[in-house]
Amino acid sequence: MVSASDKTRISVLCSGSGSNLQAIIDSCASGRIADGEIVRVTVNRKTAFSQQRAEKAGIPTAYFNMVAEKFHAAGEKDPEKLKEARLRYDAALAERILQDRPELVVLAGWMHVFTVNFLNPIKAAGVPIINLHPALPGKYDGAGAIERAYSDFQAGKLENNKTGIMIHYVIAEVDRGEPILVQEIECRQGEALDDFANRLHSHEHELVVRAVMKLSSKIAAAKKQRSQQQ
Repeated sequence: MVSASDKTRISVLCSGSGSNLQAIIDSCASGRIADGEIVRVTVNRKTAFSQQRAEKAGIPTAYFNMVAEKFHAAGEKDPEKLKEARLRYDAALAERILQDRPELVVLAGWMHVFTVNFLNPIKAAGVPIINLHPALPGKYDGAGAIERAYSDFQAGKLENNKTGIMIHYVIAEVDRGEPILVQEIECRQGEALDDFANRLHSHEHELVVRAVMKLSSKIAAAKKQRSQQQ
């Protein structure tokens, strides 16, 4: 059995219901993710059900929101003020995340695009950040990827009639980080958008678990090797 001190410390960030988070929680509990443990789940929306999932599993949680923490006022429209608030928020969040000494950061339905003010401090600490995106590498970056792929398929414009999902490293360019795991998914004639989306989501849970397994094992092994060399 892997001791708690040998396990990879995982920080998970969520904005929504947390179904991918639940898959990670369950896999940690069952021992499938044998080399990792979630040390905290951070949410940026007060209604995020992912916080309740974490609390039920006994995992520490945090709620950190730009308006609630007064980085900008509710309803703020000024682009410069919003940009400045986002930069300050990202820097503050990075500081909070690093207090838990994570060794892996997982974005599981995190609906906020990070600036370098978050990415650079995490990178400087040597902590990889990974994200799930419902598209193949280089395709449909950003929001609405499933809907755009479906629309192209309906119009006969989707290459090989296939889209997919991927887990990738997070960099400043949205959804352009190096892929870790990729799964192609074929589109089906006559399938409604909701059914298509649900089918993609049904594969996400397995892919994110496999990615966390892969990286947590790699990080834990490296940590153990360093410890033995000391």
